[in-house]
Amino acid sequence: MRIVPATVLAPMAGVTDTVFRRLIRNQGGCGLIMTEFTSSHGVVASLRANSLKAKKGSRTFRYLYFEPEEHPISAQLFGSDPQVMADAAKACQDFGFDIVDINFGCPVNKVVKCNGGSGLLRDLPLVEEILRKVRAAITIPFTMKFRAGWNDQELVAVRMAQLAEDCGLQAVALHPRTREQGYSGKADWTRIAEVKAAVRNISVIGNGDIVTPEDAVRMVRETACDAVMIGRTASSNPWIFRQIQQYLATGSYEQPTERQRYDIMRTYYGMLCDRGAVDTVGKMKQFATYFTHGVRNGSKLRVEIYKTTDAAEILDRVDAFFERELAGVPA
Repeated sequence: MRIVPATVLAPMAGVTDTVFRRLIRNQGGCGLIMTEFTSSHGVVASLRANSLKAKKGSRTFRYLYFEPEEHPISAQLFGSDPQVMADAAKACQDFGFDIVDINFGCPVNKVVKCNGGSGLLRDLPLVEEILRKVRAAITIPFTMKFRAGWNDQELVAVRMAQLAEDCGLQAVALHPRTREQGYSGKADWTRIAEVKAAVRNISVIGNGDIVTPEDAVRMVRETACDAVMIGRTASSNPWIFRQIQQYLATGSYEQPTERQRYDIMRTYYGMLCDRGAVDTVGKMKQFATYFTHGVRNGSKLRVEIYKTTDAAEILDRVDAFFERELAGVPA
């Protein structure tokens, strides 16, 4: 599968649901989007309960639900049982996903304690068994995302990439922090370069600390990676992928205006309301933090949204706030 542009929206728990993915897709410039990471055990349990379609209210179904306009889309799974992972991957292929990805990077304690996410970085024989089982179970492209290692004394990025190549995967994505680092400190891009130099027949996707289009270009220049993956920046700047495309084409890119910030917030909130999910108000409050980043007097709007418990009232408050701001009247 050819991904054009060579940019990827990183899977983010609590963020990259179908509404946010479609919002990013509609801005242009993003070549591949990914689901939130999903429990392989949850997928298999849902299958055993007849089908995911029979359990539309289940959390697993919400994680894996997608609309036709989201293609190409990758389903990301986590877990540590090779057969369960293989069964879940096969289910994702049957659901119509274009790619299956395995998460070996999540640093969250409750995931690591179950030997999922970055917990598996300490058990490479089990990683290999999982990769071979999943590869044998599916025919669509197969990738994985991982961290550099458990800590600076236990770095396994190169070996992980070589295992992926040996097991027939099509690409790897490296977030070069360790599990011990979490999201603190600086992402060491030299580790991405080391992985790229260590493999020959698979693509390498770089991830970590891309905040601007200039960062994306610099990562490719410094590491020779084949694509860039962007996570947290996309939450507060949904235009980042389009900006990268503009920067590559012209050497410059547009900064969003106040009107565009209003439009993106209103569009996302409207999409949430149209979907009618039970967590609509919670999502509106969560994304108020992201979308008011860079908005003049944005902290005042956040306070107004945080204290509101009705979706329609939140929309009214957003409209009133931007009506004042766009008219130049102090909030």
